[in-house]
Amino acid sequence: MVMPTRIRLLQLLADGRFHSGESLAVALGVSRAAIWKQVRQLRDAFGQDVHAVRGRGYRLARPLDLLDSERISAQFSDETGAQISVIHLHQSLDSTNSWLMEQARKGAANGTVCLAEQQSAGRGRHGRRWISPYGSNVYLSLLWRFELAPMRLSGLSLAAGIAVLRTLREFGAVEAGLKWPNDILWQQKKLAGLLLEVSGESEGPAQVVLGVGLNTHMDEQGAVIDQPWTDLRSIAGVRPHTRNELVASLIENLVRVANLYASEGLQPLMQEWHDADLMLGRQVVVRNARGAIQGQHRGIDENGALLLAVEGDIRSFHAGEVSLRSEGS
Repeated sequence: MVMPTRIRLLQLLADGRFHSGESLAVALGVSRAAIWKQVRQLRDAFGQDVHAVRGRGYRLARPLDLLDSERISAQFSDETGAQISVIHLHQSLDSTNSWLMEQARKGAANGTVCLAEQQSAGRGRHGRRWISPYGSNVYLSLLWRFELAPMRLSGLSLAAGIAVLRTLREFGAVEAGLKWPNDILWQQKKLAGLLLEVSGESEGPAQVVLGVGLNTHMDEQGAVIDQPWTDLRSIAGVRPHTRNELVASLIENLVRVANLYASEGLQPLMQEWHDADLMLGRQVVVRNARGAIQGQHRGIDENGALLLAVEGDIRSFHAGEVSLRSEGS
């Protein structure tokens, strides 16, 4: 597939340095007038500001760390590399989950990955909008098929949360933790989230599109987010890395926990979840269609349900039915 001139131009400018119009024109095989036209369109297409200075040329307002599917694949272990069928990298999509769900319906292979540099309609739980600026953050979806019935996958989002947490801690975000059922927080601020979409026969097999949104470098669009948030760039102690390294680690850890869950369920991961559970032992309010229930958060069971101590009884709540907030918030 021939890469559009606009994308090739963006890749040349990604280093944040000045490039003359003449050198860009030669590199892309177009006229200098065509370069000027394409530069003007980069903001509309990708939200990128380009500085134009007479005598120096063009440069992006800030450098971009763009994704590269070959560089990602090169970092996989042999085991993971054998299970990842293909990585589809898009410049812009409405939603990586939506795109991959459609491909799954068409018979896409197990281990298909979808990545996007930008999402126009990224989604979180309950249809919430996931802010997705271009060339920032991670928007990733993985297709995985299980011989299990869909109802037996209720704990998979928790297992996937552990996979994301392992990656974050690997890169130095050691204070990151989990909030049931599928949020990853750092100092009570949203750092990453998961969205799992499951389909299949009632007795199995089932297929899952597992979506991960991870804030790495949020720009001014973060101002519209209606909850506390942070990004990896803002966390002291996070080691230098590229987005390609980060994505490779995420896929590696997701594949490992998917394989483990397929064979043993959530049980072998429960202690790791409890150790990272930021709400464990706290008084919380669980809200669902029947109202609000107050109690003490007592962890999870092997099906991934939230356990709540309410007036001497232990009650369980399943993901998708409730939201969880600290009491008083």
